[in-house]
Amino acid sequence: MVLWDPTGLSKEKLVLPLNYFFIIQHFDGEHSLAEIGALYLKRFGEFLVPSKMDQLVSDLNEKLFLEGQRAEDARRLAREAYRQSPLRRAAFAGRGYEADGTKLKKQIDGFFTSKEGPDFKPSEHAGKKIKGLVAPTYDLKQAGPIYAWAYKELQDAEQPDLFVIIGTASAGLDHVFAVTDKDFETPLGVVSADQPILSQLKAKLPTFFEDDLCHQAEQAVEFQLPFLQDIVGSKKPFTIVPILSAFSAASLGDPTVRQSVDQFLTGLREVLTQSGRAYCVIAAGELAHLGMRYGDKAPPTDFSFHRCMQFDLEMLKPVEERQPEEFANYIRKEQDQRRISGFSPIYSLLRLIEAESGQVLRYDRGITDQYNSTVTYASMAFF
Repeated sequence: MVLWDPTGLSKEKLVLPLNYFFIIQHFDGEHSLAEIGALYLKRFGEFLVPSKMDQLVSDLNEKLFLEGQRAEDARRLAREAYRQSPLRRAAFAGRGYEADGTKLKKQIDGFFTSKEGPDFKPSEHAGKKIKGLVAPTYDLKQAGPIYAWAYKELQDAEQPDLFVIIGTASAGLDHVFAVTDKDFETPLGVVSADQPILSQLKAKLPTFFEDDLCHQAEQAVEFQLPFLQDIVGSKKPFTIVPILSAFSAASLGDPTVRQSVDQFLTGLREVLTQSGRAYCVIAAGELAHLGMRYGDKAPPTDFSFHRCMQFDLEMLKPVEERQPEEFANYIRKEQDQRRISGFSPIYSLLRLIEAESGQVLRYDRGITDQYNSTVTYASMAFF
């Protein structure tokens, strides 16, 4: 069993035997070490030497895997360093996509011309004002052609110079949204954050800037930027409003969560409307997560994947029809059994745009491990 920190606070990876995984499952603030030792004895039939338990706690604390003063101090220092940095550095260049600018432009062109890509044939919506896109957040090396289907629509559309990018915060948030005012770096240059919009938003909703550090380790926003730089930036300057989100369809039933979501989206829409500028909202997120990596007891089969595909496309019907609450209701009715991680950015997009049409352009999946664990994703456009 390998542990790593999706927030990026800890840079370590910790390899643990399965019996130790049983132990750390009970590091929940509700069990004492003596109680955990008793549970271990009952489960494995052997006595856990206290010194081994102490060493495990020490190792986890040292590597910042335990909540406590050490982790809190490290988080504070990381937040200060991020806020003092002139920009948000490219975190995934060389991993999720090419690190060299020339190679990256060639890679992007390859996504369009691949057999899974859209090629360069004109869109049926060419020349129309684009209002929104849905794009994946999956590794570009595998899902790049699906991104290209969304960005082909942007390429042929009447393009704004302001893009509100809302991505999934896979590591979770203290608040339901996290905004950063940092410019973003990629191998193609620096993408400017829209400071006038962000300043107004911060004055109106300062709480939602408190989780800004999470942007440092999340890929959702970063993976959209090379496409924007290649397609829009080659013609004219543009700016972004970078946002991460983390709330579920079920959580909207909690009055506190609902109030927080409504407060942010209403405030953001007011700021955007008052600016008088055209804008495009990009929802960056994935759909279903299937297989043992995500908590299922068995790997997905071809039958279960095709069944999931049917459910996904059915779920996206109210998205095409711009009905955010119906989209949420669909996921609630199936109790989010397929773990739709892109719910919050897609829901937010639907709350922020005024569009006459929405369309699923392409749908696919990625395989994440040797046990066939699967992530599904789609590209969509709204006009």
